[in-house]
Amino acid sequence: VQLQASGGGLVHPGGSLRLSCAASVSMFSVWAIDWYRQVPGKQRELVAKITRGGTTTYADSVKGRFTIFRDNARKMGYLQMNNLVPEDTAMYFCYIASLWGQGTQVTVSS
Repeated sequence: VQLQASGGGLVHPGGSLRLSCAASVSMFSVWAIDWYRQVPGKQRELVAKITRGGTTTYADSVKGRFTIFRDNARKMGYLQMNNLVPEDTAMYFCYIASLWGQGTQVTVSS
């Protein structure tokens, strides 16, 4: 059982990235999906959450720019990130069924 996060990279301010999280967990559809991010020396921060029913919540810092969604048939979670700013630079992690993905680095820089 594992999570595999991908999609990070280097992007200019104002750019976009889509993070993906592939989950090999049973009954994927019953689990909420969380995306966290962490900067060295700081606590991991919850960025976005989607419940089993599709209800979404976002950190204030990303509202209107990030969108979390899921594909239960493919056991995938996604985080679409638009209008990125340097403050979004961090390692991003998905969290499903009490499991952590390995993280994918997002760097926003000109």
